[in-house]
Amino acid sequence: MRADNSRHLIAAARRRGEQARQRAITTLRRMDNTGQPVTFEAVAANAGVSRSWLYAQADLRTQIERLRQRQRETPASPPIPSQQRTSAASLHRRLEAATTRIRHLEADNQQLRDALAHAIGEQRAASTLRPLPPGRDTPGSQEPENVTPRCPAPARVTSATSSSTQTPRPEG
Repeated sequence: MRADNSRHLIAAARRRGEQARQRAITTLRRMDNTGQPVTFEAVAANAGVSRSWLYAQADLRTQIERLRQRQRETPASPPIPSQQRTSAASLHRRLEAATTRIRHLEADNQQLRDALAHAIGEQRAASTLRPLPPGRDTPGSQEPENVTPRCPAPARVTSATSSSTQTPRPEG
């Protein structure tokens, strides 16, 4: 009588099933991470398993249906891989960091404005206390009071034909 070797067959079948499951999970992750469309047919072809086997695996079936539904909801833009999606907590942290940075910059800006106002005040105070040079009546005047500004005299235009409508033009 022959020995019962069915345990070896059962173990081999179990290993094949585990390997198929691992290939299917790896394929699903890769398709989701790269943004490829997830369908039963695509997963079966890429993982080397049958579609009927995928339908029979409840957890894989649920995951494929969930990924398909999410891809249907956002058809206008290419699917974003799950590792690149932004979480609400991440967005909240980025917003807090930006708000903190804005407050810091506003404080720096106010400090610089105060320093500028102080420097301008000191400059004005120093200029009013300084004695004026002779001939100046105000700190901002550039010319002494008794000097009139010089303007160039208009140039005379001479021409061979003199006309009463011709106006003198300055030579330049």
